[in-house]
Amino acid sequence: WGWAPVITPPLTRGGGGAGAGAAPTAAGTLNGLPEWLDFLQIHNLPGETLPIPVWIIVLCALVMAAGTAAGGWRIIKTMGHNVVRLHPINGFMAETSGAVVIFLASVMGIPVSTTHVISSSIMGVGAAKRFNAVRWTVVERMVWAWVFTLPITAVISWLIAKGLLAL
Repeated sequence: WGWAPVITPPLTRGGGGAGAGAAPTAAGTLNGLPEWLDFLQIHNLPGETLPIPVWIIVLCALVMAAGTAAGGWRIIKTMGHNVVRLHPINGFMAETSGAVVIFLASVMGIPVSTTHVISSSIMGVGAAKRFNAVRWTVVERMVWAWVFTLPITAVISWLIAKGLLAL
């Protein structure tokens, strides 16, 4: 099964799996930008919905890929060694099941977090081997990080907005 991890990344990352909804979601936040960034905004008539231009989706996907390339090794190390010890067959099954879940959610229009789906897939593969093969203390720290991410970023955003409005 050593060859399996070679074929799954294109399925999970490029073929409509991981990130299938991430780039359009990130691109959608480009609406409502300041006037000097008008070239990024999408203008439409009232009541009309226009798709996000492809170049914006591609740009967002490239930026996300660069971030993954820059710091992804730490995440891979944590997930593949600290949460549960993965072998090639386990990685293949986790990526494949994660890709299926993300693809189906994207087709149905359900927003899901790629990180949460892949992490859950890895935990599921580990638990299928042996429930105590998963280091649940590491999982607990990850879940707390997920829980606190939203309120912490909201406070940081509020502080930045207040600071900019004060200028």
